[in-house]
Amino acid sequence: MSTPCDPAAQSSPILVIACGALAQEIVQLQALNGWNHLHLKCLDAELHNKPQLIAGKLREKIVEHRKQYENIFVAYADCGTGGDIDRVLEDENIERLPGAHCYSFFAGEQRFREISEQELGSFYLTDFLAKHFERLVIKGLKLDRHPELRDQYFGNYKRVVYLSQQDNPNLLSLAKNAAESLGLDFKHEHCGYGDLQTGLESQVLKFG
Repeated sequence: MSTPCDPAAQSSPILVIACGALAQEIVQLQALNGWNHLHLKCLDAELHNKPQLIAGKLREKIVEHRKQYENIFVAYADCGTGGDIDRVLEDENIERLPGAHCYSFFAGEQRFREISEQELGSFYLTDFLAKHFERLVIKGLKLDRHPELRDQYFGNYKRVVYLSQQDNPNLLSLAKNAAESLGLDFKHEHCGYGDLQTGLESQVLKFG
């Protein structure tokens, strides 16, 4: 039974609606920081291959849980939706993580700008994308069945940039293999959780 001095008893629950690609990192941050009043619901990470559907799916999820949660936060960047996510969130009076892509909030806006300016033709991986590269990229873009499409999709890219959250040799090896399979140069930048952590912390402090 909670006591009056129990922080969890005094905290308003927060629902975070997130991209499935961020689920593991958010769960890790929950555990590390004891954010017991932060609840998580995820949309399928494969929506990144169909960004035009993300805003509609987000709206459905918000409507589904509005009666249960007074406080909702969205763990998405714009993610190629051309402002559609922001239009939904403006209607619903909900905040989201900063930035145009999850890559930018992992690295931080300034650092990501510097990395991207070094080579505009960069394809980015996170821990999640390195781990699931075969399913989300190779099979998701049907390159396993039509390898000739590789150069059509990636012909304008020059390198793969792996923005890692964990210091994990296995994931680093997977990221290098991904770059090799795409015929691109490879660069590794360790970023940790970046603005994902600070963005969630701001919500936890606001409602904690």
